[in-house]
Amino acid sequence: MQKGNIGVTTENIFPVIKKFLYSDHEIFLREIVSNAIDASQKLKTLYEKGEYKGELGTLRVRVTLGKDTITVSDNGIGLTAEEIEKYINQIALSGATDFLEKYKDSANSIIGHFGLGFYSAFMVSKKVEIITKSYKEGAQAVKWSCDGSPEYTLEEYDKESRGTDIIMHIDEESKEFLEESRIAGILNKYCRFLPVEIAFGKKKEWKDGKQVETDEDNVINDTTPLWTRKPAELKDEDYKEFYRKLYPMSDEPLFWIHLNVDFPFHLTGVLYFPKIKSNLELQKNKIQLFCNQVYVTDEVEGIVPDFLTLMHGVIDSPDIPLNVSRSYLQSDSNVKKISSYISKKVSDRLQSIFKSDRPQFEEKWNDLKIFIHYGMLTEEDFYDKASKFALLQDTDGKKYTYEEYKSLIEGEQTDKDGNIIYLYSNDKNKEYSFIENAKNRGYNVLSMDGQLDIALISLLERKFEKCRFTRVDSDTIDNLIAKEEHKASTLSENEREVLTGIFQSQIPTMEKKEFYVQAQAMGENGAPVMITQAEYMRRMKEIAAIQAGMSFYGDMPDMYNILINEEHPIIKRVLGEAEASCADELRPIDEKAAGLESRRKALYDARKDKKDDEVPQSEKDELAQVEKEITAAKSDKEAILAKYAAGNSTVCQLIDITLLQNNMLTGEALDKFVKRSIEMMK
Repeated sequence: MQKGNIGVTTENIFPVIKKFLYSDHEIFLREIVSNAIDASQKLKTLYEKGEYKGELGTLRVRVTLGKDTITVSDNGIGLTAEEIEKYINQIALSGATDFLEKYKDSANSIIGHFGLGFYSAFMVSKKVEIITKSYKEGAQAVKWSCDGSPEYTLEEYDKESRGTDIIMHIDEESKEFLEESRIAGILNKYCRFLPVEIAFGKKKEWKDGKQVETDEDNVINDTTPLWTRKPAELKDEDYKEFYRKLYPMSDEPLFWIHLNVDFPFHLTGVLYFPKIKSNLELQKNKIQLFCNQVYVTDEVEGIVPDFLTLMHGVIDSPDIPLNVSRSYLQSDSNVKKISSYISKKVSDRLQSIFKSDRPQFEEKWNDLKIFIHYGMLTEEDFYDKASKFALLQDTDGKKYTYEEYKSLIEGEQTDKDGNIIYLYSNDKNKEYSFIENAKNRGYNVLSMDGQLDIALISLLERKFEKCRFTRVDSDTIDNLIAKEEHKASTLSENEREVLTGIFQSQIPTMEKKEFYVQAQAMGENGAPVMITQAEYMRRMKEIAAIQAGMSFYGDMPDMYNILINEEHPIIKRVLGEAEASCADELRPIDEKAAGLESRRKALYDARKDKKDDEVPQSEKDELAQVEKEITAAKSDKEAILAKYAAGNSTVCQLIDITLLQNNMLTGEALDKFVKRSIEMMK
């Protein structure tokens, strides 16, 4: 029996392996099984080349649970004593004495070519044994044993068949790995698509009301998964079946893309566009990365363009560089090439579907658009391609390409300054009356209610020439698409004050909402009262909800304009009745206010060309007093108008109808409205 020390230059290598090298201890099984697969594949290659003349038989890896052991066996190429000395006893660390110091804080940066996969067994084992016999004619079987120190033993052993058994004696801290369900879960996660059959126990069947083992091996993997096969030999149902295998609880996918490239890198895989039921289902960990059919990770942000991490599926490439534990991607030029290739492949596939079967593309647009919009927002190159097949949908459900929609609206929806106005709604029910009003004028309104639509609008305003997007309820339709200069008001300043004062006084106080009343000439057939919300501030608040760093907009109150149509017959009647009813009380206040305004103007004129220290203190004091009295007069006038308006059921009814139309009338205010409505009908 031979004894010796494993060829490392520090005795501290095993604690590094045991605690720091791998981010998750369960990976040991992946590494040991992968080595067994490699041994099987090597023998198959030698056999196909005629370099192995013996009987190949059925190549199969077996995983067996004992009381305190896990054994991984293969009937592959096997090892001689010399090969154990070379590949097991000499850890490829180039004799670097500073290894531990260099990597003690970042074991994950150790590069994979160090060949440490076998040693992952020591993460969970107090002792590891190798019983192996080489395929070579006349080879002597040997047994290697190590208890986790640098010392090992190597001796001849009696083993008839070729291949290798790795026997791991599990330590006390890792007893969880002796549970059948735990091992089954790890094998399913990492090994379910490996290219050589893996048997774990025997198949079970129900007999006499209980499960019993049969004599048939329980093979847990599919050795020829769908992405390893040629697209020409696959049918749609094959792709759907594979998707169900990957994601058992998901709906049927929308489309899929089969990836297959040999130059300048090797890459295979299948990517699916999933059907997203709601915005809450967006997940970025559904694409599984494999390396030669060995599962690596589902965190693929470095390989797949960010917007495509919303997709599902599989990518397999031996050319993606990984660290020693195969769990972390490394920066590499190949990764950038792969990312660009995938992006191009996806855009080409979408373009192809759009051209060959536009009805199907339109049918699935609402599910597809989150991927396409995300890509357009984050990848300049993708925008250039996607802008040819991305769609806009109007409130009637009709869909148009960007060019088609521009041609549709530029005749009617170009304002006096030559800007094409894209009207949109993000809630057809809430904004119904505004939409109808626009349609009655011959305009078209887009439906922009997607999760990313508000960000897309800002992008399209930058991309399109001379255009503006504005929500259909952000102003009157005449102001949104101004064909001529604004119609001048026919009211005097005092009449506007009375009219706005009446309505302002009766608007209920609402949390995080502010209302500003304005009188406008909107035509006698226009609505008597409207609520609009300015485009800029509302859009900033909506963007703040999806974009970090803009929370200050989100904290600001919602600001609304209440527009009083001074040309509507009802409003004219309300104004006339208010002026007549309040005339005696308002006259002395208005006269006093006019005198104060005149005096204030005179005081300002007197100090026009003077510096502050040149103005006499008496004039400053007088101006302050005048300002105070003007404010008091204004308050007195507002109080008179508020008292009148509170008893005017028409004013209160008009405000409540408008609030109700905009889903702002609730609780006590809604109850008062209902009772008042009934009373007015008596």
